Amino acid sequence: MTTTRIADLPPYGNGTLPAGIRSRHVDNNNGLQVHVLEAGFETAGRPLLLLLHGFPELAYSWRKVMLPLADAGYHVIAPDQRGYGRTLGWDDSYDADGDPFRNVNMVRDAMGLVYALGYRSVAGVVGHDAGSPVASWCAVIRPDIFRRLALMSSPFPGPPKMSFNTANGAAPVPPPYTDDQLDAELAKLDPPRKYYRNHQRTRGANDDMLHAPQGLHAFFRAYYHAKSADWKGNKPHPLKSHTAEEMAKMPHYYVMLKDRGMAANIAPFMPSKEEIAACRWLTEAELGVYVDEYRRTGFTGALQGYRVRRGTDPRTLAELRTFSGRTVDVPACFIAGKSDWGSFQNPGVLEAMQSTVCTDWRGTHFVDGAGHWAQQEQPAAVSRLLIDFLR
Repeated sequence: MTTTRIADLPPYGNGTLPAGIRSRHVDNNNGLQVHVLEAGFETAGRPLLLLLHGFPELAYSWRKVMLPLADAGYHVIAPDQRGYGRTLGWDDSYDADGDPFRNVNMVRDAMGLVYALGYRSVAGVVGHDAGSPVASWCAVIRPDIFRRLALMSSPFPGPPKMSFNTANGAAPVPPPYTDDQLDAELAKLDPPRKYYRNHQRTRGANDDMLHAPQGLHAFFRAYYHAKSADWKGNKPHPLKSHTAEEMAKMPHYYVMLKDRGMAANIAPFMPSKEEIAACRWLTEAELGVYVDEYRRTGFTGALQGYRVRRGTDPRTLAELRTFSGRTVDVPACFIAGKSDWGSFQNPGVLEAMQSTVCTDWRGTHFVDGAGHWAQQEQPAAVSRLLIDFLR
């Protein structure tokens, strides 16, 4: 269990946190002391806006959009999610009980935080990357609390289907195509490949990144560069099917070379000194915040989501089938960078989300000059889209 004392932690953000954003801890009614960043807190009675980050990120990832959203009249909260950053109360061992990291409990994390802050509902929940499914399940399970849903970078496939009318001869729902099946097919390619989500579930994934041969700072720099619009090799497009040949069209940070870990797969993406100096959306000081926080916590807690939230995990699948047939009925939208492969890594899901998974669709937006980290790469554009959606 994480045992760091709050009083022992240095000031958050290494001096890079914008003025007007405060850092504090809140008991979330669900076993956590949640570290949150907060903007727009000075005026009582504002509608609450909840921002959920992805991997390998932190609440800090929202720093550039929080003040514009607060200026638009919102009380903006960005927590370090369970397993991340300065949030305390989660088990940081690889063999930890996975149940607290499953989607339904992550919804309870969000609900408990909202209630602790004195709200019965939020004006909107925004989820980026690994925060997207958590935000989506918030809207599915408690639409009375989470009244609008903005998803970023990771489309939501909806609840898993349950067989219907089989007693009268209808065909049962076929078993889902698993990441293990995909990996078996990827291994046959030349050169052999493997799916990143399977790699991130392995016992060695934490040490592979935390103790990367190039150093943790260089690992983060290459990882953030590779998935951004700065790497000109990012030219995403819809994939035709969930086959090895189609999936292998994605870069090595998604469909990895089989004989290498993530650190080695990402090393060739390391930007030049000139490119680093020109990177205004993530300065060396800002990158250092991620490096310092992950050096202290490791990646194991953050990686638990890959292990237990996959749709083919038997316990997860059984739990989420409780909501089979449900749709997202609150107003919903999707925002991603034009250079973000995350929109297309699950073939067909983006289309299904807009047509059947969500019943009150309000728009799909691809942001110029942004890759996977849209709210950091192009915060002004993302802020405008979110404000327009919320209004």
